[in-house]
Amino acid sequence: MADISGNAAYYFVDRHRSGAAGAKPAFVESGPGGRTLTYGDLALQSDRMAALYERHGLRAEDRAAMLVLDQIEFPVIFWGSLKAGIVPIPLNTLLSTEVYNAILMDSRARALFVSSELLPTVEPVLAANPYLQAVFVIEPRNARNAPSLLGRLFGNGGKKGRATGRTLAFAAELAASERREMLAVSPDECAFWLYSSGSTGTPKGVRHVHSSLKYTSDTYALQVLGIQSGDIVFSTAKMFFAYGLGNAMTFPMSVGATTILLSGRPTPDSIAAVIRETRPTIFCCVPTLYAAIAAAFAGKRPEGAERIRRCISAGEALPAEVGARWTQIFGVDILDGVGSTELLHIFLSNRHGEVVYGTSGVAVPGYELRLVNERGDQVNTGEIGELLVNGASAADGYWNQREKSRATFEGSWTRTGDKYQLREDGRLVYCGRTDDMFKVSGIWVAPFEVEQALISHPAVLEAAVVSARDAEGLEKPKAYVVLKKGTSADGVAEALREHVKETIGKWKYPRWIEIVDELPKTATGKIQRFKLRELDGPHDVAQRGDAVDRGQRAQA
Repeated sequence: MADISGNAAYYFVDRHRSGAAGAKPAFVESGPGGRTLTYGDLALQSDRMAALYERHGLRAEDRAAMLVLDQIEFPVIFWGSLKAGIVPIPLNTLLSTEVYNAILMDSRARALFVSSELLPTVEPVLAANPYLQAVFVIEPRNARNAPSLLGRLFGNGGKKGRATGRTLAFAAELAASERREMLAVSPDECAFWLYSSGSTGTPKGVRHVHSSLKYTSDTYALQVLGIQSGDIVFSTAKMFFAYGLGNAMTFPMSVGATTILLSGRPTPDSIAAVIRETRPTIFCCVPTLYAAIAAAFAGKRPEGAERIRRCISAGEALPAEVGARWTQIFGVDILDGVGSTELLHIFLSNRHGEVVYGTSGVAVPGYELRLVNERGDQVNTGEIGELLVNGASAADGYWNQREKSRATFEGSWTRTGDKYQLREDGRLVYCGRTDDMFKVSGIWVAPFEVEQALISHPAVLEAAVVSARDAEGLEKPKAYVVLKKGTSADGVAEALREHVKETIGKWKYPRWIEIVDELPKTATGKIQRFKLRELDGPHDVAQRGDAVDRGQRAQA
């Protein structure tokens, strides 16, 4: 029999097929009508998934796009793809039709799996796609006994839909497939792609190998998060990107724990409902939502949160004020960490019992870090440098982006594009993206430092700082601020300027402040500062007196 241990699906799925874990829930959908998928059922259905590909003529190394909500079909499709040697590509479920078209054309995916709720967004571009051989539509869980969604959409029972030559109902196709043996692959073989979040522009296809999945669970999940088989994990971060993929799928599955799935949009209310219903022990979130939850519950811990023993954060650096407020309310520290699509998950993090808010902590065991200046020389303590990471979970490169691959992946080292400062105690302090840093009066200014100072003011919920040029062409800080609900904007600009001057230094205060309803972000919660930089031309510093309320303009 061929050695299948190199296939990541063996470790995460088939290893749990028999024994106590087999009957245990692996995934539980939250809300009315939520379904449960046991480890044994996942093993069987992913076997059928591999056979489904064979029935439809897809072969090893073909690519399959996944535009799938956080529902039990997601792990079935993902792991079944790996078993068949097909390369799954989970896609951000919040993109536009044009971006989906660009990704489908770029990846040349031969199959698309799409949740019915998302089909209207992607459907307009399917007919013209020359690569897709089949589109499998996942019907909503509350419509299982209703007339076929495909029939309602296409008027033909789901065969030969107008979107493509073969538009099929996923549930029926899976049920019609028999088991197929797992494909033996090399641990270094490409397993799946993720498209980068696009915090600096167009998403790039990031190729990951089979062994990277276990590497992140052996390092961060076991040695920092301390995940256990009895844990119930709830991640607001979705499974379509690297942070959520680890939190909600590979980390729990590495120890036989249970994951709670929320298919809808995570809001303070929907998150509180899931916590009340499921009482998780591990909660995974992003800074934006941590701040929103803490503000929404006004100092009162929601019902069900008493069992939470670990909270983790990534996607963007966690402001110290947000972390301190959360600990006060929930009685649990947030383990703020840093990861990337290119490294698959967190490689730099605070540790349980050693949390220092305002820092990103220290290297996760299994990763080596260094900070370098523009010449590539290692910087000294107290200086700012770009963070480079050496770890076995690094991607195999970008798809069809050779120049960017060579600029990012330097031998065993990966350039993160993040600027950090090394403290005397060995902890790293986030300063901003490489292209976010700027100088004022010849001195480097870290946008994140100014943002933290702004957020520490009681009127501010969120803030983003970028460089803007005044009438003389000189760079100065400009802030976009989201105020807490019920806070008046009258006089807030000058109060914030004085607050920043007193908190971090007189030259770092924002010369211009604009009040906005929300900040442009990626689905991972990262602020898209490049969108903010594109908004305005030169400013006149002499006219900076009052805040400007632009409402939705910062979303442009």
